[in-house]
Amino acid sequence: MCGRYNLITDAQALVDFFDVDTALIDLAAFHARYNIAPSQYIPAVRQGEQGRELVALRWGLIPAWSKEAKTTYSMINARAETVADKPAYRDAFRQRRCLIPATGFYEWKGASGNRQPYFIGMRGQGLLAFAGLWERWQGGDENSIESCSIIVTNANDAVRPVHDRMPVILARSDYEQWLDPANKAPESLMYLLQPCEAQAMMVYPVSSLVNSPANDGPRCVERQKSGDELF
Repeated sequence: MCGRYNLITDAQALVDFFDVDTALIDLAAFHARYNIAPSQYIPAVRQGEQGRELVALRWGLIPAWSKEAKTTYSMINARAETVADKPAYRDAFRQRRCLIPATGFYEWKGASGNRQPYFIGMRGQGLLAFAGLWERWQGGDENSIESCSIIVTNANDAVRPVHDRMPVILARSDYEQWLDPANKAPESLMYLLQPCEAQAMMVYPVSSLVNSPANDGPRCVERQKSGDELF
């Protein structure tokens, strides 16, 4: 499960890191986001006719065949084990893959009502990319919505003490293969959907501020003195 993440960077760093050729979002309006939640529009990188595009997609995939422009909470994530076959995702997996830029994500541990949030990121706190899928839903009034889902897999040793699932974090060397629209064979992509190296990650407790999407600022990612650092 990945239901909350952050993207703490500036626009130019995002463009440079992902070798973006065309930005279809307003880079002047781009700002660091510390607590990104489902249903919000998020930056994503996909392959376009003129090269890599930086676009805004709504988090929570709406299948093209859906009768309504709504999605369930479960469709913010696609399970790596079934993404190639599940009707909601299989066409996008073959033809509409994307990178979802991030600097880390949040998970919660503990009983309901007393859950401790944790920040999970890469050591060095640099940019990373979740494996994503995107879809275009066309409404009857000719309005369209482009939406996305983050692919999740089994947790590695760093994340497992908090949660049994984690986003697929792609190696930078795999970005080109993942984005290539000519690559439609599921068997050539499935091996990429593995948990990343645990030793490259850090996991530490943060404030309950992240429990509410209304809170979006540096305090969301501050390390808490109380609670255990797990990795």
